[in-house]
Amino acid sequence: MTKINPVAGYLLVEPQKQEKTTASGIVLPESHQDKPQQGKVLAVGNSIFDDGHEIKSPCQIGDIVIYREWGGKEYKENDVELLLLKFDDIMAIIK
Repeated sequence: MTKINPVAGYLLVEPQKQEKTTASGIVLPESHQDKPQQGKVLAVGNSIFDDGHEIKSPCQIGDIVIYREWGGKEYKENDVELLLLKFDDIMAIIK
């Protein structure tokens, strides 16, 4: 488990590994792979308030989410790549 506790309006996500092989069996080099755009939520910050309206996190710990490609701030902890995202960076929750 991580020692990071996101502040209000942010959440911590562990990006999922990208497939290194295509459906037809072609192995992709590291330089050709796209940044992951989905991952597992590890921690959620508190709600934020905007003009008196409460904005809650769109997801919960353990959810698999799809997020914006260039959103968030990368952070490395114990050789694990993590990502701090704003609530607004979450585009969908995979059920």
